[in-house]
Amino acid sequence: MRLAHKLAIESDLVSADMVEASEFPQLVNKYEVMAVPKTVVNERVSLEGALAESHFVEAVVQASS
Repeated sequence: MRLAHKLAIESDLVSADMVEASEFPQLVNKYEVMAVPKTVVNERVSLEGALAESHFVEAVVQASS
C-alpha cells in the first residue's frame, strides 16, 4: 500500500485508497479478496500479496494502457 500511495502522491493520474477488509465485507465480496494486500487497478487488474516494486509498477502501467 505504501507504494500505491507514493505513486498517487507523485502523479495526478494515480489515486490510492486503503480499506480494512473486516470493516467492509461488501468490498471483500466484490473484489473477491482471498489474501491481503490486494490491489485493484482500474477494475481490470488485481494483484494479491506483497510484490516487488518493479512488478507492482509494471502492473499499474499495464493496467493503465
